[in-house]
Amino acid sequence: MSLLEVRNLTTAFATGRGEVTAIEDVSFDLDAGEILGIVGESGSGKSVTALTIMGLLPQPPARIAAGDVRFAGEALTRLGEARMQRIRGPGIAMVFQEPMTSLNPVFTIGEQVMETIRAHERLGSSAVFARAVEMLEKVGIPSAAARMGDYPHQLSGGQRQRVMLAIALSCRPRLLIADEPTTALDVTIQAQILDLILDLRDEFGMAVVIITHNMGVVAETADRVLVMYAGRIVERAPVVRLFDQPLHPYTRGLLRCVPSLTEDRENLQDIPGTLPEPGRRPPGCRFAPRCGYAVPPCSAGIPVLAEFDTGHAVACIRAAELAVS
Repeated sequence: MSLLEVRNLTTAFATGRGEVTAIEDVSFDLDAGEILGIVGESGSGKSVTALTIMGLLPQPPARIAAGDVRFAGEALTRLGEARMQRIRGPGIAMVFQEPMTSLNPVFTIGEQVMETIRAHERLGSSAVFARAVEMLEKVGIPSAAARMGDYPHQLSGGQRQRVMLAIALSCRPRLLIADEPTTALDVTIQAQILDLILDLRDEFGMAVVIITHNMGVVAETADRVLVMYAGRIVERAPVVRLFDQPLHPYTRGLLRCVPSLTEDRENLQDIPGTLPEPGRRPPGCRFAPRCGYAVPPCSAGIPVLAEFDTGHAVACIRAAELAVS
């Protein structure tokens, strides 16, 4: 049994124009110790998938319209808030993409790390303080005990992201969800944060979901990859297979946007058009209006995510042709 099992997950939101579907028929598994990358443009449904798993979407306006999420065999979509609160922290933890808005500016970083520990573990005050210092040290905050009294604005962007990791990992979760963990950080700090996540995965044996629009991040960290577009998974594969033989035109478009040390930057190609808004998605394949490989049958129905090869699934009626092109 996988640590996390997501089956046919569909999440919708009530709006002034009626209900719109944000993610649709999302299915995947995640094993203990595995790193899964979820990639796609902003608005593709990556963060909504994570927030649905965490039970953090306000209901209403959000609604789980279909599907199931199981963590360690327990059906999360059927749990009440009290039980979910006990799972968050020691079970599943999440790091959000903007630490300056995620951290409370009026409390010290030490208070915020200790608050999470107190909420989930029965420890005395000195033990809570020691655990918080230990976690800040593990994520690379220098002079951690002395920095416990610092406020978020006194830290750099990279240090704030490290504090967010310390908070998320303070109860030693079995699964960490990192939503754009390197956004707005310079390249050197990005590499440090990614190396840190890999080191902590090895130390704690936890599974990790990394949500990103950066294919380079996926290449450096993930074991398997999900590519999402307009609320649906369009390709799923081991990371090496995905980069060697991308089968969906959208995946190929994302990879053509990645700079290479051996290619001229002038040869980079963008993906024409824009992501369709929920509620205004085209019939059939949602990528068809932007796809250079589209043919009339692409608009006839939504392509099913089907196994093309062992561990490699794609939702494209022309996948067999693209595999040999």
